[in-house]
Amino acid sequence: MAERLVGMPAPRFELDAVMPDRTFGKIKLEDQLADGKWTVLFFYPMDFTFVCPTEIVALSARAEEFERLETQIIGVSTDSIHSHLIWTNMRLEEGGIGQLKFPLASDMNHQTTSDYGVLIEEEGVALRGLFIINPEGEIQYEVVHHNNVGREVDEVLRVLQALQTGGLCPIDWQPGEQTLS
Repeated sequence: MAERLVGMPAPRFELDAVMPDRTFGKIKLEDQLADGKWTVLFFYPMDFTFVCPTEIVALSARAEEFERLETQIIGVSTDSIHSHLIWTNMRLEEGGIGQLKFPLASDMNHQTTSDYGVLIEEEGVALRGLFIINPEGEIQYEVVHHNNVGREVDEVLRVLQALQTGGLCPIDWQPGEQTLS
């Protein structure tokens, strides 16, 4: 039986990653929480695919909007950091994603993808999962869907801002509008 993650403490992780400056480093959820930041943690299936670059590049293009909302973006797949680095060093026209404004982490042992319930075990890849984690380390939002369909950055930003209001936000609520409480 599937377990819910919304409202629960986010599974902690420490992953090797390609950082925005294209160096190798470590990403720990604890560091984000210690900084009092929200976290948008997204999983994607593989480097060098067709849908993934559209999402990753779109999120990177809007990274400053997330930063203004005190939110760090972290991307994760089961590919290696070496694959991530090659992919970020390639231009879009060459099938790459170029330099990003957030880290891409590697979960080659599948622990984090499994902990977040997005691992397709028989394929060793992640589903498209996205989690919004508040500064207290609690998962506030979770969306997981088929790998053939990309996510919408506007909706991620809208939901993040709705959660940050602390109020009740009705359908189609937009930032700046009144909440129900």
